[in-house]
Amino acid sequence: MKNWLLGTDEKQWATVPLRIALGVIFMAHGGQKLFGWLGGHGLSGTAAFFAAKLGLTPGLLWATLAGIGEFGGGVLVLLGLFTRFGALMIAIVMGVAIAKVHWGYFFMPKGIEFTFALLAAALALMIAGGGKFSLDGWWQKP
Repeated sequence: MKNWLLGTDEKQWATVPLRIALGVIFMAHGGQKLFGWLGGHGLSGTAAFFAAKLGLTPGLLWATLAGIGEFGGGVLVLLGLFTRFGALMIAIVMGVAIAKVHWGYFFMPKGIEFTFALLAAALALMIAGGGKFSLDGWWQKP
């Protein structure tokens, strides 16, 4: 289990831009849901939307889980700490977003194309781990 959570190739540079981009994107989106940052509606507004428009009830539970998955997953991915777990949290949120919000359309603004790309980036980090400059790599050193 420890190897799955922390194992990574410290020489792998390809994960660095992925971690930075995914981490920043999801910290911003999670911050919108949880705290109302960057023009977001905060937890109560997100909960109301989830319940009324997406049928995810109780809305507060699902909004909290989505916000934690995005913000928490973004922080973990950005730091490269438990990268695979953070990426898994993001992948789950993106899977739900594709199924409940974007399915049936391909191109933006309603479509799955951006969400699908974010899901793919999260899956790539689940496979590769944190890579260079990750806390996972630092932690696994003897």
